[in-house]
Amino acid sequence: MQMKLPFLKSKKDSPSQDNELITIPEHVAIIMDGNGRWAKKRGLPRVAGHKEGMDVVKRTVDTAVKYNIKILTLFAFSSENWKRPKPEVEYLLKLPKEFLHTYLPDLIKNNVRIETIGDFDSLPEHTKEAVQYAKDKTKDNNGLLLNFALNYGSRNEIIRAIKLISKDIDDSKLSLDQLDESLISKYLYTQGLTDPDLLIRTSGEQRLSNFLLWQLAYTEFWFTDVLWPDFNEKIFVEALLDYQRRSRRYGGI
Repeated sequence: MQMKLPFLKSKKDSPSQDNELITIPEHVAIIMDGNGRWAKKRGLPRVAGHKEGMDVVKRTVDTAVKYNIKILTLFAFSSENWKRPKPEVEYLLKLPKEFLHTYLPDLIKNNVRIETIGDFDSLPEHTKEAVQYAKDKTKDNNGLLLNFALNYGSRNEIIRAIKLISKDIDDSKLSLDQLDESLISKYLYTQGLTDPDLLIRTSGEQRLSNFLLWQLAYTEFWFTDVLWPDFNEKIFVEALLDYQRRSRRYGGI
């Protein structure tokens, strides 16, 4: 996709390749990390960081819409997050309802469609009800796809795909000869989606944390020391500018 969009600088800055967005990634995935550390630095409980991070999600969605990104996948709650203290887990699983109660009208206005990946059925009823309501209300929108990874773990996703494929082979719906990368992708939660072009992780950590292991095979990675509650449009655009400077060869020359 070729677009020319100005980087947000002062009017005195002259346009150049360095401050114009020309190549926009179609699919951006973000590991939103650092809420707890942000709160600790301020002497606040961890949940205060999660609350602040929720508001940053909306601003990040606005930026994605502004720059015509097609898919934004956010790692909201991992299958490993259940190991955290129970009060924190309960708070995290209330955030989708709070977020959607506050921001769903704006998301609808901006033509955003909401989807999820992960083990949706194992989430609490109040979380599922809020998210399903948002999915239903936005299902006909054709702008940005806002894709929340909820109760998601990539290894579990791959195991689930293997089991589904095995069952279809046993039921004679598939044969081993049909098994290839394209077929496996059809059994993942991300079926029908393009793989991420760009992965952003905040907080300075440089690992994938069991996120989209299959789908990130040729994704460009961008790490920042900024904690998620401090993430903003300027930093997002820095990542987009860095992405367009890279040459994606997919194993070729």
